[in-house]
Amino acid sequence: MSTLLSHKKPQSPPSLMKILLVEDEKKLADALKRGLELQGYTVDIISDGAKAMTRISLHRSDYDVVILDLMLPSMDGHEICKQMRAKDITVPVLILTARAETDTKVQLLMSGADDYLVKPFSFAELNARIHALLRRPNEVLPQVLHSGDIELDPNTRRAVRAGRDIPLTLKEYGLLEYFMRHPDTVVNREDLLTHLWDFNYVGFSNVVDVHVKNLRRKLSGEDVDDVLETVRGIGYRLRG
Repeated sequence: MSTLLSHKKPQSPPSLMKILLVEDEKKLADALKRGLELQGYTVDIISDGAKAMTRISLHRSDYDVVILDLMLPSMDGHEICKQMRAKDITVPVLILTARAETDTKVQLLMSGADDYLVKPFSFAELNARIHALLRRPNEVLPQVLHSGDIELDPNTRRAVRAGRDIPLTLKEYGLLEYFMRHPDTVVNREDLLTHLWDFNYVGFSNVVDVHVKNLRRKLSGEDVDDVLETVRGIGYRLRG
């Protein structure tokens, strides 16, 4: 696959997005996961078709897009897509296929796939296709988020508080955006894990607390109030 791990960013992806990648070729799956995570996505990988269908059925609201390889063990991507649509699961589906025949493409679209990509493909093209599938109306996702004196631009990932730029890591940015989309709401750790970490996360780790602590430190200053609260035993709240 040419330029698979090129880290150029043709477009800024919608943020706080979680992808289920169903691919049985381990090297390819791992490479795609690394590349997508560098773009700011959270990615789960499943290598078996039937297991993927079970996961999608039980966790349909956890994912913003499903990337399906066409040829999979136990159940192929075509059948998964058909079953998803039969169950009224409307998550966008992008199918990866080595078959370029017109009939194959038509069948994929007829089964409910939103788009397809013929192998080999560049990572930039995959990223652009995902971005197109995840594009949502401005009424749902405002161009710039505001909470009190904090401003966050999802397109540039620029965070500003009281006129001061706040340098953030990808995870810190994801946390801040999630809090800003849920102002004055107590957010529990499970919600944060679901949206910002993949399912290989070890639940007893204090990774969430560490990232929140770092984010709170960056948001704090002598001339501003501490707006990120810890609600003991539950989670966190960003005061608007």
